[in-house]
Amino acid sequence: MPHSPLHVSHMSNCPLKAAKAILFWRSLFVAVFSSSMLIPNFGTQPAGAQATGYCHLSPAEAKAKENLRLSALKGNQDAQKRYQQLIKQHAQELKDCRRRTWPQNQAIWLRLYPCDIKPGVIDQIMDRMVNRGYNQIYLEAFYDGKVLLPAAANPTVWPSVIQTPGAQKADLLATAIQKGRQRGLKVYAWMFTLHFGYNYAKRGDREAAIARNGKGQTSLYVVNESAQVYIDPYNEQAKRDYYQMVQEVLRRRPDGLLFDYVRYPRQTGGDSIATKVADLWLFSEATQIALFKRALNNKGLDLIRRFLSKGYVTTSDIAEVDQLYPQEGAPMWQGRIPPAQKSLLPPSNRQPILQLELWQLAVAHAMQGVVDFVNLASHPAKQQGITSGVVFFPEGNQNLGQGYDSRLQPWDRFPASLEWHPMSYATCGDVSCILAQVQRVVSIAKPETEIIPALAGKWGGAMSNRPSLEAQMQGLRQLAPRIKGVSHFAYSWQYPEHDSDRKFCRTR
Repeated sequence: MPHSPLHVSHMSNCPLKAAKAILFWRSLFVAVFSSSMLIPNFGTQPAGAQATGYCHLSPAEAKAKENLRLSALKGNQDAQKRYQQLIKQHAQELKDCRRRTWPQNQAIWLRLYPCDIKPGVIDQIMDRMVNRGYNQIYLEAFYDGKVLLPAAANPTVWPSVIQTPGAQKADLLATAIQKGRQRGLKVYAWMFTLHFGYNYAKRGDREAAIARNGKGQTSLYVVNESAQVYIDPYNEQAKRDYYQMVQEVLRRRPDGLLFDYVRYPRQTGGDSIATKVADLWLFSEATQIALFKRALNNKGLDLIRRFLSKGYVTTSDIAEVDQLYPQEGAPMWQGRIPPAQKSLLPPSNRQPILQLELWQLAVAHAMQGVVDFVNLASHPAKQQGITSGVVFFPEGNQNLGQGYDSRLQPWDRFPASLEWHPMSYATCGDVSCILAQVQRVVSIAKPETEIIPALAGKWGGAMSNRPSLEAQMQGLRQLAPRIKGVSHFAYSWQYPEHDSDRKFCRTR
């Protein structure tokens, strides 16, 4: 789920233009941290808000609607008519309440299961979300190597979520979008991105698309969840496969797309920090070809090759390259501005600088693959005027000494035209560490960026060492009142029994 807190532990592939590249390389390695946090007092909820301040319907209203739904399911025509009238009434009330209540948009993360094709189940889920004041649903459309498309209308390389005999035409994605809109809800399609799932890895014709590190490993061998399969973002086949899937999802006309797992796998222990070339996911063919294309002369290309093969360059390497290409000046690659006069120094003096710059190039190249992939993935939605957003960890882009967070999640390089959804899942017993995560994102984002923090928890009480959603929301509003949207992870946390029943087709 969007990276469940329980587990937290461009169309072109051409080289970047030189001027743009220089700005990119300069800015990419500037670590931005904010240790101060001013929390002013902006008062309480607007007087016009409902009693809870969060647009919740009363238990009596919720119960009356549920009774009508159940009666309508049994064929009671009068109940069906009254139920539909009540749905419209609550949709208008929700719209009015959210207009006058902070935040204007309140979303919930939701996963559907094959059992949800039963009559009335989607209605029940959507009703519950309206009752809790949500006006947006982030519905999982692609996850764990499965896609929420009908088995009979699924041209993608992934199997459908629904494999139930006789239900080949069941379209849960289209149904959920339609039933959500009846209730005034916007429904986003939420999708894994670089994480293609184990089903993809099982295909022999897609082996070259799987990301590999310098130890010969794929993500199957470096993460706790063995089904996690990450792809090479530079691989053309992977791009085509994902692009087709996005287009099929867009045929259902969701209100937005959300791209999750826009990063490389997080490794454990000492490997959670990438400190050497072998730690990076640079060892699949497409990634290496793209990296070599960043060289601007033969000296640069030769040194990049040597660095990638060994993880370092020696004084002898530099001297040999000088002899091989005497007509060239300094080794050059995109974004490199060699220190003045340093190219005249002996190789031993140049080695430390070249070593560091080659390491920075390797990291930046890996990160740029992530940025390019999300630009590609969001392109068809942009063409259709549909909103896209990116889901990320606020700490996923950090440099740690000479190393980097192994996820290499360059969210600070994501376009401001996309919604930013930082997963603010920190646990410290109160809201301070959660707010610190949001503050870091706010301090880095451009003013025009729409930031929609994802919070984890439940209404009315603490959970997993996290304060209640009410406490988190109040702290967030004081910290960043300009934020207009917040999401909550997840339906399964708010209704764990119902989620489990649906997952295993149990009835009560």
